[in-house]
Amino acid sequence: MTDRFATARKRMVQEQLLHRGIDDQNILTAMSEVPRHLFVCDAMQAQAYGDYPLPIDGDQTISQPYIVAAMTQALKIKGTEKVLEIGTGSGYQAAILSRICDKVYTVERINTLLAGARKIFDQLRYHNILAKLDDGTLGWPEHAPYDAIIVTASGPEIPEPLIEQLADPGRMVIPVGDRDVQQLQLLTKKDGDITIRHLESVRFVSLIGEHGWNG
Repeated sequence: MTDRFATARKRMVQEQLLHRGIDDQNILTAMSEVPRHLFVCDAMQAQAYGDYPLPIDGDQTISQPYIVAAMTQALKIKGTEKVLEIGTGSGYQAAILSRICDKVYTVERINTLLAGARKIFDQLRYHNILAKLDDGTLGWPEHAPYDAIIVTASGPEIPEPLIEQLADPGRMVIPVGDRDVQQLQLLTKKDGDITIRHLESVRFVSLIGEHGWNG
């Protein structure tokens, strides 16, 4: 079983990531090592390394591996950063981040998802991940500023609290748009100036909260 998943991870990196411009070696190493199959239900483990998102509890999803890698690469993490993630979900994105940065703070609004993710973090001994249950659109101000912020759900606009909690310099990646189709946006803060660049079209679950969708 272990060998089968190791082979699947290697194939995922070779076929889904390298050929689409993912060239950050730290990300490639993390995605070849983090056991993605643990972040889905038992019935879907055989599909865990496929080139598509998968459903998880709470009508949420675990993102396609390429999207996880592309969003992570856009943050240009070097290894010493403190990163905020909005939308813990299965925990897979936080797990990848934990392998390439100093500390991950992740916020989830669905208790069952948070409990499941924490269990896997403990099992894998990913002790540099700190998670809490809250409205992610408010960020996590107690530990701000963050060198990088990643948002794994889509809102109608970029939540102002997240912009405020981003360090200067800092980078944030977030899908923005309507409920059907969004643009993955890269926000960069430098010397007090904000710039936004559109990366690609995506489809994410809705960002629910005070500075997102109402429900």
